[in-house]
Amino acid sequence: MQDHPIVWIEKVEDFLAELHGEELEVFDDGEQDGDVYIFFIAAADERTLLRTASRVADLDGVPPGAFAMVTDDAAEEFGMGRRVDLPTA
Repeated sequence: MQDHPIVWIEKVEDFLAELHGEELEVFDDGEQDGDVYIFFIAAADERTLLRTASRVADLDGVPPGAFAMVTDDAAEEFGMGRRVDLPTA
């Protein structure tokens, strides 16, 4: 794993690595897209994925404004889907 200049990114990657294969799948490394940093999680029901994303948003150092995009393999383009602000209630 590469060291990241932003410490929270490494915290999120470590957190997701602990869940990989047990509760969900983590696809690829996170990546920056414009002003956002994206982590890809899948292979679980929507409730589990959003609960995990909410837990990520609550990690120390994660900046405010986190959100999830709920999508599926049939999406026409990357990033298409329903936006859910995090953490969820």
